[in-house]
Amino acid sequence: MQDEVSGEEESTLDSNDLPGDEAEVDEAEKLNEEIVAELLADDELSGTEELEEQVSKANDQVLRVQAEMQNVRRRAERDVENAHKYALEKFTADLLPVVDNLERAISTIDASDEGQKAVATGLELTLKTFVDVLDRFKIEAVDPAGQPFDADLHQAVSMVPNPDLEPNTVMDVFQKGYTLNGRLVRPAMVVVSKAG
Repeated sequence: MQDEVSGEEESTLDSNDLPGDEAEVDEAEKLNEEIVAELLADDELSGTEELEEQVSKANDQVLRVQAEMQNVRRRAERDVENAHKYALEKFTADLLPVVDNLERAISTIDASDEGQKAVATGLELTLKTFVDVLDRFKIEAVDPAGQPFDADLHQAVSMVPNPDLEPNTVMDVFQKGYTLNGRLVRPAMVVVSKAG
């Protein structure tokens, strides 16, 4: 079984499809019962200490099989959960430039021109609809202006001396970052302040 499930593939794994399911556990228990019955039948021929040791080994084997089954089931459930949770990761990364372009288009429109105002309104409504869809699928923007730099979420494009800000504070955001269910899809491209 794969330990990792690709975020692009839909997984149809079901806990009922796991190798070594309940049938294996039942088989191990039957084997244990047979060993115990056999040992009890030979009780007169063998010492009780030897029988107790064999029963203990059989019980230990059953417990190990049950523990392994539980571990396999948990791992499969986690893999399926991650596959569902992050299946949209590549698709999200491919759509983010569309959001960026809509935002850039809105920012370049001349507010004094009546013809461009109508276009701006249409672009803003389109962007709002797009952002609402992203929110519905738990795709969140990372816009860290004024926050401390976080290398896990931000990518520093440049560092600029700024005596008004604490060192390593995000001064400007060139491009917003995005997360999908808390996992980073794209880091925010930022300008960071430095002492000086």
